[in-house]
Amino acid sequence: MSKQSRLIGAVAAAVILVLAMGRAALSSDAGGAATSAGALAATAGCGKTPTLRSGTQSIQTSGKNRSYILRLPDGYRNDTPYRLIFGFHWLGGTAAEVDSGGTSGYPWSFYGLRQMSNNGAIFVAPQGFNNGWANNNGEDITFVDDLIRLIEADLCVDTSQLFATGFSYGGAMSFSLACSRATVFRAVAVFSGAQLSGCSGGTQPIAYMGLHGIGDTVLNIAQGRALRDRFVRNNGCTAQNPPEPSSGSRSHIVTAYSGCRAGYPVVWAAFDNGHTPGPVDGTYADNGATTWTKTEVWAFFSQFGSSPSTSPTPSPTPTPTPGTGACTATMQTVNSWPGGFQSAVTVRAGDSAVGGWTVGWTWPDGQAISSLWNGVRSGSGAEVSVRNESYNGSIAAGGTTTFGFTANGAAATPTLSCEAS
Repeated sequence: MSKQSRLIGAVAAAVILVLAMGRAALSSDAGGAATSAGALAATAGCGKTPTLRSGTQSIQTSGKNRSYILRLPDGYRNDTPYRLIFGFHWLGGTAAEVDSGGTSGYPWSFYGLRQMSNNGAIFVAPQGFNNGWANNNGEDITFVDDLIRLIEADLCVDTSQLFATGFSYGGAMSFSLACSRATVFRAVAVFSGAQLSGCSGGTQPIAYMGLHGIGDTVLNIAQGRALRDRFVRNNGCTAQNPPEPSSGSRSHIVTAYSGCRAGYPVVWAAFDNGHTPGPVDGTYADNGATTWTKTEVWAFFSQFGSSPSTSPTPSPTPTPTPGTGACTATMQTVNSWPGGFQSAVTVRAGDSAVGGWTVGWTWPDGQAISSLWNGVRSGSGAEVSVRNESYNGSIAAGGTTTFGFTANGAAATPTLSCEAS
């Protein structure tokens, strides 16, 4: 599916946005690599007084009435192009559960991304037939196409910032969109998925994140690896068998593939747990309030900026070159608001496994941590030191773990030190 470029023209001082045209297209050069034609950010809905409102809506698509739940940011502005994020429910689940955070085991809205977005995105939760995503004759893909057209005509959306995520059957639907709508969606994050909703096309690159439990008895992790490997190939990444945590470790390992085309990363997050989108390190329970997955997925999605140029090159979190028997660490701001921000820190082992780690840094301008998870903080004033918890100190050679925090002050990404033990 091609994108056609959009153009926003200013015709008078009183007119903010006048015209928006189709999407940017990805085309293949003689060597088979795709190149982006780019896109101006805003849609025809920019500058309009919206008719769509947050809540349950309906739409006619493929001759059928379908429902979905829409969530606009608090304080929505019609002159601000927003990210548009689709959240797909699991088998037997509902759009309402994705929106509300669901029942026991899934207590967070849109897999935690509404919280992480801090009113910086528009969210939509479509409802599948029979509470699933069979995608018979491509009707669920058409449903998504029609929703995009409807939303973009009425709301201000950044056309280069469409994302999809879902758990289980919803992960399968997100994968199906990665296959068939790689030029429409910027990235997908697939929780515990498998190829259940089809894969029409499936030859073009798209930024891809897969998350899967090594103990998943519903959709085996081998099925998730197969989905991942399609986009390892499509994105030109170096093939590898990324490290995964051992059974009983109650931990997770996040691996960013090397060698991928600029702007088309592949990330694999394996965890010692079962069929869940909300694992928590140190336990076999799941909890949307404390799971690390929402931080990782938001960091993956939010790394991509708008694409107004002809050669977009989003800047993913840098992958440091590991040293033998050592560790390195990088920090990324994943959310910010007036007077505060949230960051994720990735700790990577070197050529040898490490049994523990300590990360340190100095705040440049009076910042102060207000809460921290997956690590133990010490230090005072501008000096900060964070060591591992008991459950995430051991990292396989080349593997990673993460911790996160919220802080007061202006967002900053200081240089980090890392000591391994």
